[in-house]
Amino acid sequence: MKLNFAHRARLVLAFTIIGAASLTTQNVHAQSPLFQPLYEVLTHPRCMNCHTITDFPRQGDERRRHAQLVVRGADNHGAPTLQCSACHQDENVIDGAVPGAPHWGLAPLSMGWEGLNARELCLVLKDTSKNGNRSLQDLFLHMSEDELVLWGWTPGGNRTTPPLSQPDFVKALQAWVSAGGPC
Repeated sequence: MKLNFAHRARLVLAFTIIGAASLTTQNVHAQSPLFQPLYEVLTHPRCMNCHTITDFPRQGDERRRHAQLVVRGADNHGAPTLQCSACHQDENVIDGAVPGAPHWGLAPLSMGWEGLNARELCLVLKDTSKNGNRSLQDLFLHMSEDELVLWGWTPGGNRTTPPLSQPDFVKALQAWVSAGGPC
């Protein structure tokens, strides 16, 4: 069957529309390449053990329940009879057995990231009702200067560190913030 010019033009137009619709659909569901390196760090056990959705902290790369049956407590710093600061001081102990950094404690439940994919985590991270009322610039300062966050790259003992170095993480974070925090 031979197609005349009008038929060929309609077919080209139809395939162009279908192709454009397909690309649009893919872009809606694609995740931001700027957020992906941040996601890899934020879902590492150094972050996730305290950004949990449980009423207790986790520990180790396997993210096991914290020893001594430690619990979250009303202020995210342990039960009144066993506060996080009873063991966790402002710095790691000499042998690295007990990690430490200023204001050691769990992130509030609204900042729990377990089970979130990259897009969901990105959206939660930017949601001021869930992130401690932080703007993108406030998030940048928190993740680049807060001593508890920085501890993740100097955890002591035989603990692993996130997949990006701290300076590379800050560069990636700045690129994401500068772009408006795309998810």
